[in-house]
Amino acid sequence: MQKRSLKFSTVALAVAVSLSLSACGLFEKSDETAKWSASKLYSEARDEMGAGNYDKAIEYFEKLEARYPFGTYAQQAQMEVAYAYYRQADQAQALAAVERFIKLHPNHPNVDYMYYLRGLINFNDQRGLLDFLGKQDMSERDPKSTRDAFDSFKLLVERFPDSKYSKDALARMKYLVNALASYEVHVANYYYRRGAYVAAANRAQTAVRDYRDAPAIEEALFIMVRSYDALGLRELRDDADRVLKATFPNSAYLRGGPDRSGPWWKIW
Repeated sequence: MQKRSLKFSTVALAVAVSLSLSACGLFEKSDETAKWSASKLYSEARDEMGAGNYDKAIEYFEKLEARYPFGTYAQQAQMEVAYAYYRQADQAQALAAVERFIKLHPNHPNVDYMYYLRGLINFNDQRGLLDFLGKQDMSERDPKSTRDAFDSFKLLVERFPDSKYSKDALARMKYLVNALASYEVHVANYYYRRGAYVAAANRAQTAVRDYRDAPAIEEALFIMVRSYDALGLRELRDDADRVLKATFPNSAYLRGGPDRSGPWWKIW
């Protein structure tokens, strides 16, 4: 009886293993890409990307890199994955893919594009700068993504001044500088409205010091004038007023201030 039970268990185990292997074989056969060449995988991934099917494109690109890790297609696939995540608005995955590529291929002929893409990823993550459109007060926000975008574009311009992406990067840097300056001015206004005149003056002074060429410093100087006046610091008030008049002789703030009916952030 014991031998019969042992024999039955052995047969059952053999059947189970056989079924398991058969199941594995079925799953392997269900992968339509199993016999695709590197060029076929890349072509199909690009087609999915063009159709906006980013999940599928990423899947194909990752299979391409895994199966053909030492070919030129693998490096291209890594760049394409970063771009696909960027188009999906998955900032964390996109940045991770960019950083991985730069680390693995620092001398790649197209590595300048990856620096540019890193800037774009942060540039388009406007939640750090524009969430004031919701309920959260702007002064509670630190526009980290905006600063990160600026730093990425700056690094591109410094390392690859002849890159075809440098001109656009410079234009975006100019925009970001004024966006950051406008943020500081908004926070300064926030403090001023609440009677925190020292904080308002300091924040406005930060904008003037750090973003000298940004249009927003016109208002920053005006806030400094008002804040110092409220504090009774006449000498500092007069200094700020003198700089405002010398730098912006036709400033609307010298005539009582511009129309504030529109949103503060609309700088274009």
